[in-house]
Amino acid sequence: MGEVRPGGQFRPLDDSDPKTVASYRLAARLGSGGMGTVYLSYTPGGHPIALKTIRPELSEDPEFRRRFRQEVQAAQRVQGLHTAPVIDYDTEGAQPWLATAYVPGPSLQTAVAAHGALPVSSVLLLLAGVAEALKVIHSAGIVHRDLKPSNVLLAADGPRVIDFGIARAADATALTGTGVSIGTPAFMSPEQAAGKPITPASDVFTLGQVAAYAGRGSGAYGDGPSHAVLYRIVHEEPDLTGLPDALRFIARCLAKNPEDRPTPEEVITLCQEASHAPLIQSGSWLPEVIGVDITRRVSASAELLAARSKTAEAPTAVPAPVPPTAPVTQPDVRAAGQATPPVHAAPTAFAGPVPPPLPSPAHPGPYAAQSVPNTVPPYHQTPHPQQPQTWHPLPQPRPLPLRPPKNTAGKWLGIGVGTLSALMTLGGCFAFLSSFEGSSGDSANRSGDTGSVSAKPLPDPKPVTYKGINIPLDYYIRFADSPPKPIQDRSPDNNNDADLYYDDVYGEALASRGAKIVLLNNAQKGSLKTCRGETRYADDVSLSQLSKGTQLCVHSSGHIALVTFRGTAPENDPSDYVAVDLTIWRNAEEPTDN
Repeated sequence: MGEVRPGGQFRPLDDSDPKTVASYRLAARLGSGGMGTVYLSYTPGGHPIALKTIRPELSEDPEFRRRFRQEVQAAQRVQGLHTAPVIDYDTEGAQPWLATAYVPGPSLQTAVAAHGALPVSSVLLLLAGVAEALKVIHSAGIVHRDLKPSNVLLAADGPRVIDFGIARAADATALTGTGVSIGTPAFMSPEQAAGKPITPASDVFTLGQVAAYAGRGSGAYGDGPSHAVLYRIVHEEPDLTGLPDALRFIARCLAKNPEDRPTPEEVITLCQEASHAPLIQSGSWLPEVIGVDITRRVSASAELLAARSKTAEAPTAVPAPVPPTAPVTQPDVRAAGQATPPVHAAPTAFAGPVPPPLPSPAHPGPYAAQSVPNTVPPYHQTPHPQQPQTWHPLPQPRPLPLRPPKNTAGKWLGIGVGTLSALMTLGGCFAFLSSFEGSSGDSANRSGDTGSVSAKPLPDPKPVTYKGINIPLDYYIRFADSPPKPIQDRSPDNNNDADLYYDDVYGEALASRGAKIVLLNNAQKGSLKTCRGETRYADDVSLSQLSKGTQLCVHSSGHIALVTFRGTAPENDPSDYVAVDLTIWRNAEEPTDN
């Protein structure tokens, strides 16, 4: 749910919302997410702030409160130009809350969804600004853990990073399994997705993902089910199709090994080298259409404050003063159940209730650019073209030449000579007749029906072995591919290419579109001869029947494969997949007569 509706109006409070938090009177609801709800309020001097209340479920957990207190105290030390400094907070009350300054600008997520990818000059300034924010955050001993487009706000004088460190407060509480999602799968690092220790290098990886999203209009690892996205993050290379050449250095941030990623300082240097002009954060760093949106939000905040001052008393308590050198920003505003545009921090402190006007959109600066429509196609879920694999039998050898029948005249001549010769012994006669009959029989066999002549048996194809293939849930492989690579298909049983797939339609199982799978017993040795001889075919084999080292024969597309089961994903792996070794005999099945 967005904080500003069409026409510049905020979402009003309803009966479920509180009217005050501590000494702050709430003016409007900005959004809500996994951590809590964000409201718009004002200081006595008229400065807009974003006040986040924590969800009751989290508030009741002692471990969360302890961590939340630590993170808020650490966040107070962060005073960067591109971060959201803490203004006021309460970590001990019945309902903990945190206040930062309100940023009247859209989130990166909202801007890209509405207007498409940003121009290269804007992406370089965005990337350099967020890298500068991470440098300050890491210096305070904090790892953001949840950097994503909805946590990067586009202010008039540069980006603002919000919600740094707060995700850690809920990262290890007992409530993380009750529907509270900590971290966003599409923007996690490989080590975070695998449940490994998180370091500042993890934020650099997600910075690369954020930059790819800004520069091409879609994420570097596609979308779809969370387990599929996480599998690609851990095991596959990013998809940077459509990303301008000037931004290709982003791939360094997306290195699988944390030690291979650049530091935030190095990222800033790379941005400077890729830019044709000095990096200057100003009112013209964004496309004009986004500048108009910022102006509308500034006006909406001022109008709401003016309306409230006529009907309500000002707040009675004064919160902690805003640091004079720190810009303002605001927290996460994700809608419950889905990510929604967050609210944004103001670039400078206002002297009065009405914020200063922004540069006129009619006079864009040298870096202003029109919004680029998002023409980048979505991430292709199937990395290989889905062309049916047609089996072509090997050519049959030419039939052997036939021997012509012997001349029967010699046969009768032999009989006549035997009759007239009285001196021929009985044994010699028998020997002659036996020899004649053998020769006659061979002739008859060879001079029969020429259509029944047998060809030489085909030679066995050479096996090809592939080890350590991980097949995620709802993915399949093709035996004709070399090497076989998992391809996503939510209905692989209806796909003629699915020689072996992993699904859970009737319980977790390995299946084949050829419906010819044989589970070998422990006494059988997996070989081509064994697989050819077995006919105990099944449509699928349940994972409950398999243990490490179990072998299966699979006949599909004219090929025969020996599948050795190696296990499933470990418990701390967010992906769901099976690991197998494959030995494939291609074109090993004899053609059948129709």
